[in-house]
Amino acid sequence: MKDVTRRYAGQNVPRYTSYPTAADFTPMVGPADHSAWLARLDGQQSISVYLHVPYCREICLYCGCNTKMAVRDDVISRYRRALEAEIGLVASLIGKPPGIARLHWGGGTPSILGLEGLKSVLTALGSHFRFDASFEHAIELDPRYVTAELASGLAELGATRASLGVQDVNPLVQLAIGRIQPLSAVESAADRLRSAGIRSLNFDLIYGLPMQTLESIRNTCALVAAMGPDRIACFGYAHLPRLKANQRGIDEASLPFLDQRMAQAELMAEELVRFGYVRIGIDHFAKPADSLVSAAASGKLRRNFQGYTDDDRQILLGLGASSISTFADGFVQNISDVPKYIHAIEAGGLASARGRRLDEDDL
Repeated sequence: MKDVTRRYAGQNVPRYTSYPTAADFTPMVGPADHSAWLARLDGQQSISVYLHVPYCREICLYCGCNTKMAVRDDVISRYRRALEAEIGLVASLIGKPPGIARLHWGGGTPSILGLEGLKSVLTALGSHFRFDASFEHAIELDPRYVTAELASGLAELGATRASLGVQDVNPLVQLAIGRIQPLSAVESAADRLRSAGIRSLNFDLIYGLPMQTLESIRNTCALVAAMGPDRIACFGYAHLPRLKANQRGIDEASLPFLDQRMAQAELMAEELVRFGYVRIGIDHFAKPADSLVSAAASGKLRRNFQGYTDDDRQILLGLGASSISTFADGFVQNISDVPKYIHAIEAGGLASARGRRLDEDDL
């Protein structure tokens, strides 16, 4: 078994988020399929919605997400308007707009839109769709930018869950990955969100980073567990400098070897379980009372593009550059290049670029 693990652990392969994975998507699926699948949606059922905001104020060296650095507010505003236009276009292609049961903002740093920008997008959604009475509203946040004003504003906008990108709390590791984020910043972010009423918190951690050691992993797990997030996702760093120019700033000599990566992953899991978390699937951990644990125990656990979930909706509408939609008939992904995405939407058409029709074997 260990030989099998080592063989696959050494491969740079797509992270499992769908079947087939996005690596199997082709341009043979595009706007025509997208439009047809939207038209077939049942307005009586509830769906999930993902909103992608591909901008950050700075790009961390380790980042592998579809994101760009934005310093001009007019660039961000133009993207927001395109996102709102896409919402209207997608809604117009659905016979009777369904209700939204789950809403998830990802990025990038979605809060870069500002509270008014976030409110504007939510207003656009509300004008075309209805929100279910108890819908979950989650947003990914950079702890360094979570002010008391942002936390209270998000609560007023109906946010019920926040996901904080912690990655690692060791200062040497943070310096090596270009993300200086004192532990106090994470603690303050968590406190502000909870004080505002957003009490469901997810933390993201990464192993396989430069300068990480087993001892630093152990310390990070202890400090993170002390803050008591409801869920923790632990991902392996994928070093792909040929594809991600920002990763070329990482000293490859400081990266752990394969066996060290495997040991870090195992230790991270062992430590989080020791601190009372329940292991969920490949890379998630949750408190015993969390709904993910009951979903796993009852066989209702699912995996989507945000990770493991107890969301049982069959349809996920992805809105924004690079976002992926899930339909009964297949997957469709929007253009990843942000200017091209904006141009497609401003031209009045769907921005879908590739996807996958599901056959009987896939299903």
